[in-house]
Amino acid sequence: MRADDVMLIGDMAARTGLSVSAIRFYEAKGLIAPVRSPGGQRRFRRADIRRLSFIRIAQQLGLSIEAIAAELAKLPSARTPTAEDWARISRSIRASLDAQILSLTQMRNRLDGCIGCGCLSLKKCALYNVKDAAGAKGAGPRYLLGDDPPD
Repeated sequence: MRADDVMLIGDMAARTGLSVSAIRFYEAKGLIAPVRSPGGQRRFRRADIRRLSFIRIAQQLGLSIEAIAAELAKLPSARTPTAEDWARISRSIRASLDAQILSLTQMRNRLDGCIGCGCLSLKKCALYNVKDAAGAKGAGPRYLLGDDPPD
């Protein structure tokens, strides 16, 4: 490996906008794997810039560390991932993102009618939540959590 193919952890932090401690955390979770110099210093491959950038984006999209690790495990370790490798990951998480978008859209639309469980308006309560039907489905804001109000 050439010297210009690797970076020190501080340089990686400056390049990715992550703190050194965040990079160490991702290393501890197995999301990135630096090589060690003969003196024991971490050396990160330039390809790790993309991995760390993916981690940041995936977290913003709501993916858990475990889900991110599963996606990163699909990348080749013996070579720098290609655009097709990254596109495969994008397709893999697309269904999850589409479901999340649908859920958020439904929640946003339900908020127009009611904040909370669907029965916080005393005027509407007798029509929308007769005999506290929402409460019978469980605790919390039932209609916002995905339960359908009765027709």
